[in-house]
Amino acid sequence: MNIGIPKEIKAQEHRVSMIPTSAGELVKRGHRVFVQAGAGTGSSYSDEQYLAAGAEILPDADAVFAAAEMIVKVKEPQPEEIARLKPHHILFTYLHLAAGKTLTETLVASGCTALAYETLEVNHRLPLLEPMSEIAGRMASIVGSYHLAKHNGGRGTLLGGVPGVAPGRVVVIGGGTAGVNAARVATGIGADVTILEVDFERMRFLDITMTGTHTVYSSEANLAELLPRVDLVIGAVLVPGARAPKLITRDMLKLMQPGSVFVDIAVDQGGCAETTRPTTHQAPTYVEEGVIHYCVANMPGAYARTATQALNNVTQRWITLLADNGVAGACKIRKEILGAVNCADSKLTCAPVGEAHGIPVVAPEEVVK
Repeated sequence: MNIGIPKEIKAQEHRVSMIPTSAGELVKRGHRVFVQAGAGTGSSYSDEQYLAAGAEILPDADAVFAAAEMIVKVKEPQPEEIARLKPHHILFTYLHLAAGKTLTETLVASGCTALAYETLEVNHRLPLLEPMSEIAGRMASIVGSYHLAKHNGGRGTLLGGVPGVAPGRVVVIGGGTAGVNAARVATGIGADVTILEVDFERMRFLDITMTGTHTVYSSEANLAELLPRVDLVIGAVLVPGARAPKLITRDMLKLMQPGSVFVDIAVDQGGCAETTRPTTHQAPTYVEEGVIHYCVANMPGAYARTATQALNNVTQRWITLLADNGVAGACKIRKEILGAVNCADSKLTCAPVGEAHGIPVVAPEEVVK
């Protein structure tokens, strides 16, 4: 199969979908890998490294899309990339379609078969999303702490405190991968950390394993009680493939102290606050109701090399499976791939996305044959 690796064009996105050694493994299996010139430079991988691995360098995205049968990316396709997609293309990337109706409609209309990393579920886990959730979670406590500094508009609270001064308070909404990693770093800094969660078994696990953190059942009443006393809130909720629930209303936000910080990791899925809107690394924050909002839609892109390597570790086996067998053949080998198919044959196949936008959905089995 011909596999294309275009350069990411979303604002401040420096990751690349495949490292040179992985491209080389595909070449050894008889596939051709076409890499857009400069695609890996943001993650410190040169064109020469791809050439040494056996990949072929093409001058621009038009050439890569024209040569490839399968396009492997990191972020959701931008409008100019969707314009290049044809019905014969397989697209494998993060899609987050529930956050954008226009993106969904135009991608479906292209006729391509699009598979989303974030909806591939194996044994009730999302293995292709987990490493990025780990990075985003760890980042959330770091950037939240940074923006609490007075010169950044924050309250001037040091999360770790000092002898004689109480530490700052952090609330993490969601005890999944992102939430646990956010809590780990916040606890490591020395903050007073509370995790809100709805799954009692998960809370028991967190209570045993997360020394120094508290767990509280996630309800509107409990969250509202915590907000007036908190310095940093981290939104880490996830409903696979679906729009994130709006757990923080504007009125609830008004309960927070001026200069406190809200980091919304769920922004890729629409965000978990009524006031959430996507930002970029170049302009990461804005203020609503006196609260600093950090809502960067591609947080792991800030640490592009680490994120690229972590992503490649989990995607490579699935890329190889699709390249060796095509989508239909791969689904016969690993039925979990059907869950990754978000659209095919100009039809939407992901039920949570259809529910989010009011678009009819067909079962993926009907279009992947």
